[in-house]
Amino acid sequence: MSLPKRARFWIGVAAWTLRPVANVLMRKEWLGLEKLPKDQGFILCPTHCTEIDPVVVGHMLYNQNIMPHFMAKDGLFRTPFVGTVLRGARQIPVQRAGATAGRSLELAKEVLDEGGAIIVYPEGTLTRDPDLWPMRGHTGAARLALMTGAPVVPVAHWGAQEAFPRYAKRVHIFPRKTVRVLIGDPVDLSRFKGSALDKATLEAATTVILDDMTALLAQLRGEEPPAVRWDPKAHAQKSHGRYVARGGAGVAGIAGSGTGDGDSADTAEPALGAAPDEAVDDGAAFGAVLVDDAAEADAAEADAAATDGDAADGDTTNPDKPAGDAS
Repeated sequence: MSLPKRARFWIGVAAWTLRPVANVLMRKEWLGLEKLPKDQGFILCPTHCTEIDPVVVGHMLYNQNIMPHFMAKDGLFRTPFVGTVLRGARQIPVQRAGATAGRSLELAKEVLDEGGAIIVYPEGTLTRDPDLWPMRGHTGAARLALMTGAPVVPVAHWGAQEAFPRYAKRVHIFPRKTVRVLIGDPVDLSRFKGSALDKATLEAATTVILDDMTALLAQLRGEEPPAVRWDPKAHAQKSHGRYVARGGAGVAGIAGSGTGDGDSADTAEPALGAAPDEAVDDGAAFGAVLVDDAAEADAAEADAAATDGDAADGDTTNPDKPAGDAS
């Protein structure tokens, strides 16, 4: 994808700022890089278990000379410095609700048509699963894929949560951690080709995407995933944002996560279609707050959104010396 010089400059600013920090915190093992599409736009769907996941994924893509395009909440674009970088780097602002949400999908389609990479976290926020397996997702990535025909590339990674556990307040520097990223084959969504983009189709396609992501994570962890995927609704949890027990007693439903920190504020990472009064999290770093473009308010809203444009085993490589990048 040929980006304007200005966009490449600002993506470079983000990379020059974050890559040295990532290199200090974590060793990297990137597997399956050959499965990233070449000369074609694609949607990347990674697992999501810690706030620094976007840095892990963005670093991997940037070092392959693939410029990452995150779908970030619009409030970040009004933040000093961070907003300047986001706008300059041609990231995609997403509003929680309203007619302007369709503009985000249009921008994402433009990036895909130009051969770019759109990163969408199907879960919409950090997983609620106590053992950090992918939880029930939202339908934004599936909707974008079925509307555009762009391939969906599943990605799993493991290890970043040891450096910065979910909902933690501090980074664990020593001993230095290793993060392993595994890229899978494009998700087979051919069975949904030509189908109406209704609730049943989008949910079924989302399940297929999450199944592939889960299988990759199981391969990295050498463990069997749970037979039933974690559903926040079944556990009386919000589908977005940090989940904190009433009264601030601690994080509910994440025993065994190993965070040691459970009193974070109850803030939310919004999605298109999210309730207007839902709280938002301003985030702490470029790309740190990502959104999915379908909050599942109800089936009617989802169908209406489809009409008006609602709207995110390979070889080990030397990650610090990829082709076309010296650092």
